[in-house]
Amino acid sequence: MNIHTTLIVSSLIAASLVTGAAHAALQGRDLNGSAGSFEAYYDTDLNITWLADANYAKTSGYHSNGQMTWHEATTWVASLSFIAGVNVYDDWRLPSALNQNGTGPCNRFNCTDSEMGHMFYVELGGTARHSILESTDPDLAKFSNIQGLYWSSTETSNESLVWLFGPVDGYQGTNYKADYWWAWAVSDGDVGVSAVPEPETYAMLLAGLLFIGFAKRHHSNNHKS
Repeated sequence: MNIHTTLIVSSLIAASLVTGAAHAALQGRDLNGSAGSFEAYYDTDLNITWLADANYAKTSGYHSNGQMTWHEATTWVASLSFIAGVNVYDDWRLPSALNQNGTGPCNRFNCTDSEMGHMFYVELGGTARHSILESTDPDLAKFSNIQGLYWSSTETSNESLVWLFGPVDGYQGTNYKADYWWAWAVSDGDVGVSAVPEPETYAMLLAGLLFIGFAKRHHSNNHKS
């Protein structure tokens, strides 16, 4: 293999490694213009963006503890807005309990195809009947203030009931809208700015460059000998 071919192969390997890292399922997004911090994470699997703070209604001072009725939660999430320079991110909603193909919702445990079920079981490594806080998945550290039960945007044929999901045990079911639970904001699409590349991207790029350097030195040594 000549040096030209080697460099092409090496470059392709490096590019594929970087692309793989850049397409990690949860990618950090800046919403307020503060470089080096992420206020949201983009889920590349479902093409939605989650707030990093899972109880932002409390953190922002909107509500004393974040527990709201379903109607209060829908009002809060619709009013949510982040501003970063000329960029305004204000298209937020409650997560859907439907499956990705529009069917369902799935009832009880292991509902991995709803938006919160995908987050719990797939992205954060949750286990049915166990709190998400017991997970050892490193992505769990990306989010803060995860609570026990969250409202969804998916209503039922009974006007008094709506679907919810519980990171406390991975359960998806229905509940009365007048009860008090938490709200986790999500937005369709890729929202925010990737202000700081993922650490994995740097590592993979460096590995690719080192491989290219090794190939060049190896080629040069062979010619000398």
